[in-house]
Amino acid sequence: MSRTSRTGEGPGRLGSVLSGLAVALGCALFLGGFAWGAIVYQPYTVPTDSMTPTINVGDRVLAQRIDGSEVRRGDVVVFRQKTWGDMPMVKRVVAVGGDKIACCTDGKLTVNGKEIDEPYLAKGTEAELNGIPAITVPKGRLFLLGDERSGSLDSTAHLQEVGNGSVPRSAVAARVDAVAWPLDGMLARPTGFEALPGGISQPGPLRLVLAAVVAGAVLVLAGAAYGPLATRLGRSRGRSGAGRREPVRVR
Repeated sequence: MSRTSRTGEGPGRLGSVLSGLAVALGCALFLGGFAWGAIVYQPYTVPTDSMTPTINVGDRVLAQRIDGSEVRRGDVVVFRQKTWGDMPMVKRVVAVGGDKIACCTDGKLTVNGKEIDEPYLAKGTEAELNGIPAITVPKGRLFLLGDERSGSLDSTAHLQEVGNGSVPRSAVAARVDAVAWPLDGMLARPTGFEALPGGISQPGPLRLVLAAVVAGAVLVLAGAAYGPLATRLGRSRGRSGAGRREPVRVR
């Protein structure tokens, strides 16, 4: 049997099978990652500069859909409150129900008497220029501030309303995990609140979603590239084999 009859068998056929499996698995990961991300995350465009320097006006963020009961101190959340304009807004949670909040001590915010380090504020900026009187946040509510404290219309602008400027947890629609555009990446964790009861929240599955999409794309490209590469390699071997001639023996 000649060697040319083996082209559809053996290593060549195994390679084709593996190539097909790679493409199929890649498609599953790629499309599954996008579907997972669409279910878990919601994109928002930030309309004001009240969260600078963390998030700038016009930035596109990815926010994980969560229940308000999951919110922790330090989270940047998307919420809607009728008395604040009844439109999606982005602010940082600095106190939760039962907390006593005030400002300022040594230029810092205090929560339950503890001074809070806030590295996300612009360098040299005090926690609140006009101060915050000692307030106890009602149960089931959140006290929110913008990272740009001098011009943010946040809880400090609603201190005379019911709840001393706080909003109900049910007003929260999502928690911001990352700035998608421009590509600033994941938000830094607010470790200044870590020592308080309840700690801080953990990032959502965004890194896993991105890993699934990237891995799927790599597998699809690698599997799809196998066929042309194998064909070119086979032709190259065929030409090199045709160029070799068997020696003629003379008796």
